[in-house]
Amino acid sequence: MRFFDAIDWQRPWLAPLRATAESIVHSPDWRAAINHRAEQIGLKNHRGLPIRFVPQASLPHGMAYEAFISATGGVPTRENLHDFFNALVWLTFPRIKVQLNALQAAEIVKAGAIPASRGKVRDAATIFDENAALLVVRDASLIDALRAHAWHEVFIERRHEFAQSCDVWLFGHALMEKLVSPYKAITAHARPVIAENAYFGLSPCDKRIWIDEAVKNQLGAGLTTAEFTPLPVLGIPGWWDGQGQEFYDDAAVFRPKRQGKTITA
Repeated sequence: MRFFDAIDWQRPWLAPLRATAESIVHSPDWRAAINHRAEQIGLKNHRGLPIRFVPQASLPHGMAYEAFISATGGVPTRENLHDFFNALVWLTFPRIKVQLNALQAAEIVKAGAIPASRGKVRDAATIFDENAALLVVRDASLIDALRAHAWHEVFIERRHEFAQSCDVWLFGHALMEKLVSPYKAITAHARPVIAENAYFGLSPCDKRIWIDEAVKNQLGAGLTTAEFTPLPVLGIPGWWDGQGQEFYDDAAVFRPKRQGKTITA
C-alpha cells in the first residue's frame, strides 16, 4: 500500500485534481509521473527555470525552501501526503504557485537572510499556500455575510444561491491533507474572488484556467492576512452529509464573530 492509497478521490473537494492525479497514482513511479506532467505543461518558475520535484535531500542545509525553488526550479518533495498534494497543486494552479514563490523569494532577498520570523508578507503567503480555499462569487454580499460569520444566512437561508453563484476551489495542500481524514472543525482560510456571470457558464477546465490567471494577477499586487475569511469546509453545501439546522448550530465550528480575532486552521 502506498501513502496516497488512503485518498478518496470521489470527495467533492478533490474534483479539480482528479484528472491530473489519475495517471500519477497509477504510475509505478509517482515522482517521475509528476515530473513528466510538469514537463508536458511547460511548468517553469518566475526565473524561467523548469520546475522539477526533487528529493528533500536536495535542499541544502540552511537554505530556505522558497529560495531554493526560486534559484533552481527544484521543489523538495518528500514521500508523504503533504508534499504529494503540494505537487498536484503546482500542476493544477501553476500560475498562482509561481507567483507565490516569486513573492516569497523576493521577501527573503529583502530580508538579506533567513530571518527568525517570516514577516507579514511571508506569513500571509504561507497561510495561502498551506490552507487557502479560493471562494469564487458573483455577489459580494455573500462574502460580507461570511466575514460577519452569518453562517445560517449563507448556508441555510441562501443555500440555493450559494450553490448556484459560488464555487469553492481548495488550494492549500495542508488543508487537502487534513481532509483525507475529514472532521467537522477543519477550517480554510478563504480568499474571495469576484467573477462576472460569464465565469459560471465556463467548463470546469476553463474555470480553473480563469482562476489561475485572475488570482495570479491579484497576488502581483501583494498579499495580507486581512484578505482571508474563515470557511468551515464541511459546511459547504453538498460537501458533507447531514447539513441540517443542527449541523450549522454547532458554535464550536460555526463560531460567532469576535472583533479582532484572527482565524485558525
